[in-house]
Amino acid sequence: MKILTGNLNNFENIDDIGQVKISPDVIMVIAHTVASEVEGVAAMNANIADNISSVLGRKNIPKGVKVEINDNNVDIDFYIVVDYGARIPEVAWRIQEKVKSAVESMTGMSVSSINIHVQGVSFDKNKEKSNKETDTEN
Repeated sequence: MKILTGNLNNFENIDDIGQVKISPDVIMVIAHTVASEVEGVAAMNANIADNISSVLGRKNIPKGVKVEINDNNVDIDFYIVVDYGARIPEVAWRIQEKVKSAVESMTGMSVSSINIHVQGVSFDKNKEKSNKETDTEN
């Protein structure tokens, strides 16, 4: 027999052998890592919840990601800054696709929504300059 329970604190999978508990922090780390690797994402911004958590002493949480777990469903919110020139809808779609796949395959939970909140555009010329230098060297 398998029982699935969850709340905002963790996700619990109970079967005949034992139980597995997955913390929202684990899902945050997975989501942050995958989203950070998507081309066009310049940075992940802290939101109010991140700022409150850091004041309360939680220092190692990934910035720019909020996770809510309800039963076996996960809702994820991203607060990002995109690179200048990147097509925002494409960047958002790639984040949604890759994060959904990674979270579902690693945790066995269903991702019901991934919301992308674009907080700004990065005009970082140093990044563009280093990309051009790499291209000319090849």
